[in-house]
Parts: sequence; structure tokens; C-alpha cells
Amino acid sequence: MKKDMLTIIKKEFSRFFGDKRLFFTTVLMPGLLIYCIYTFMGEGMMKEFETDDAYVAKAYVQNMPEEFAPVFEEMSAEWTEVSASETDGIKEKLSNKEADVLVVFPEAFVSTVASYDVTAGGTAPNVEIYYNSTESESTKMYSMIAGVLDSYEASMSNKFDVNAGETAYDMASEKDVTGQIFAMLLPMLLMTFLFSGCMSVAPESIAGEKERGTIATLLVTPMKRSALALGKIISLSCIALLSGASSFLGTMLSLPNLTGGEVDTSVYTVTDYALLLGIILSTVLVLVALISIISAFAKSIKEASTAVSPLMVLVMVISLTPMFGGDAEKSLGMFFVPLYNSVQCMHGVFAFTYEPMQMVVTIIVNVVTAGVLAWGLTRLFNSEKVMFSK
Repeated sequence: MKKDMLTIIKKEFSRFFGDKRLFFTTVLMPGLLIYCIYTFMGEGMMKEFETDDAYVAKAYVQNMPEEFAPVFEEMSAEWTEVSASETDGIKEKLSNKEADVLVVFPEAFVSTVASYDVTAGGTAPNVEIYYNSTESESTKMYSMIAGVLDSYEASMSNKFDVNAGETAYDMASEKDVTGQIFAMLLPMLLMTFLFSGCMSVAPESIAGEKERGTIATLLVTPMKRSALALGKIISLSCIALLSGASSFLGTMLSLPNLTGGEVDTSVYTVTDYALLLGIILSTVLVLVALISIISAFAKSIKEASTAVSPLMVLVMVISLTPMFGGDAEKSLGMFFVPLYNSVQCMHGVFAFTYEPMQMVVTIIVNVVTAGVLAWGLTRLFNSEKVMFSK
């Protein structure tokens, strides 16, 4: 049996690695595409929020109070005083992106604010700031001016401050921040990559051979059907793991670019990566076995791909559970549920909240589940009605 299983594994490896185009599209291209896409996305988002420090904004103001003139002149802007009759023209310039900001103060603003009594009612003095939110420089000027006015308003009746010192009040460590970001993104991405890798090889190996008629040749040999099933699952799992590893590597390398350099993968230890690898390996075995069984019922690759779609939806839904699950959903009993346990363990590794027993239970359950599914695939290989259906 061992010799027959190794023969199947060699056959699958020869078919896959012998086809350079298949190897490139399945293993190399996913990682390269993900790295390029995420890197370009990160650079694009950074450029969207970046502003040119040398840029001098075209700013307009009506009824500028003398008290505000020194503060406004410190901004990187060329201020122009306008009259009430000119404001409509300035607003049109803002819409056409020919100006950056227009600030309209009420007449005698400072004295009006000083004499205004909140308890007496009436309309409070209102400063109007017109800008264009689609322009980064215009948005920057709006934020700066609003900040100045907010500070001025607070100074009029300020009784106490909150976090006014230079002390760092956020006690979250860099490790905690990285863990939060990774735990939120990577379990879903990993499950997506692993499922895509399994989908790219399993239907071709099972349904594809049925469609071409080559599976019949294997079934008439004296080879045990269990050896055929195990050989298929093990070889396909290795290939799918390569595809998933490529995608994962591309994601890990591109995440610092996507998040503007705010994540540091060095916070994870060798133990963390070893545990993650164990979870990934056991998860791939389950996914390949599931897709192989579905493919065994299909008559063609196209039919197999269609039949696997509900499973893909289920995997995507499960991969989102860490965003909504609480402590009840993380009880040890829930780690006996295949795929769900994998997602929770991935989340635990990335968030530094995993428990060793959960990891052990997950790996054992996934391996046993893959073994049961392999036995089921063997039964399907023994069924002529299933394997020779037209």
C-alpha cells in the first residue's frame, strides 16, 4: 500500500511540477499578484493623504480679527481679505479646485464672543469655513483652521484639560497593535488563500481525470483504492500548501506597505510560526479532502467548480467569526468543529491569546477529520456508479 501511495504522489507531483505554466499560475503568481496589489494600494492611499509641505495654499478670509492674524499667517497659506460680495466667486473657485479655503468671520467677532451669554439664549456667533474635501491641501487647511478655532473656543470657558500633557496616554504596546491588525485581517485572508490553492488543484486531479478518462486506468490496476485516495490527498495538500504559502508570504511582505509601516512582523516568535504552520497543514488536509469528495461526484472540472461554490461561501463565513465571537464561542468544545477551530486558532496566534490545549485539539481533530474524509473518498473510488457516471 505504501508503495502504491508513493506512486500516486510521484504521479501528481510530476504532473504539477512538470507543467511550468501550471506551477507558475498556482504557486508563484498568487504571491506576486498579492504583493504588487497590496503595495500599490498602500502607496496610493498614502499619496491620497500626503500633503506637500512646500505648498502655499490659496486662502481667503472675510472680517479677519486682529487677534487671529498672527496665527493664520504662520500657516503655509497666502491670505487674501475679501468682501461679502466676493464670497460667491471664491466658493465657485473652491468647487473648481482653484482655491483652498474661505473663512468668513462675523463682524466684531471677538467682542461678540466675549459678550455672548449662553444662558440668555440667542444665536451664537458662527464662523464659516468653506473648503473642498476632495483636495488634500484644502482638507488640511480646514483641519488647521478648525483646530485653531476650537482652541480659541475652549480658552473662553476652559475649566480643565484632558490628556493635555506630553505623556503617552495610550498604554497599548507595539506588539498589541500589530496583533490587533493581524488578527483582524489574516485569518480571513489565510483561509481564502488556502481554499483557493485547494480549488486550483483538487478538481483538476479528481474530476479532471474522470473527464479525460484516465481515472479508469488507475482504478483497474491492482492498486488499493485507499492508497489511491491517500496518495491523492497528500500530494494535493502539498501542492495546495505551496499555493497558500505563496499567497501568505506575499501578504506578509506587503502588509507594512499597505499599513504605512505601522506593523512589525518581528513581534512573532518561532513558536508562533510553528503553531501557525501546524494549523495550516491540518486545515489544508481537511479542505483538500472535502473538495476531492465533491469533485468525485462531478463529471467535469466545470461541474466540480460549481459544486464547490457553497463550500467556499461556508469557509468565508467561518473565517469572519473572530470578528463577532465572544468567550463562549472560544470554549474548548467549539475547537472540535473542523475549519471553525482553524480560524479561531489562527486568530489566537496572531492576537497572542491562544491556549496550547486549543491548538492540540484543533490539529488532532483536523487530522482525524481528514482521515475520515479520505476513507470516504476510498469508498467513492470503489463505487463504479460514482466513478464511471456519464
